[in-house]
Amino acid sequence: MSGRFVRMAEQHRPAVTIVIDGRSYSAMQGDTLLVAVLSHVSTLRQSEFGDGARAGFCLMGACQDCWMWTPEGERLRACTTEVISGMQVLTQAPTEDAWPNCG
Repeated sequence: MSGRFVRMAEQHRPAVTIVIDGRSYSAMQGDTLLVAVLSHVSTLRQSEFGDGARAGFCLMGACQDCWMWTPEGERLRACTTEVISGMQVLTQAPTEDAWPNCG
């Protein structure tokens, strides 16, 4: 198993399929993107500041640690975004300008 999370309960909700970095994975209806992703892989993304892998921090949408992207470049907070069947996400920004210019 390569995921960080292990599902211990609520295993009877309907399954949905999401795509993470081009690979299909199963999630459960009602899961947040954070739970769905970390059930299969160990990190959500690499820090944009070069200080390592990220897997979420506050888990309630207050920090900036769980950003993921759609292939079109839209940013999503993994901890507050509910998965939908067929959702596609990336663990790295698809373009350089996916992050706001803070300089």
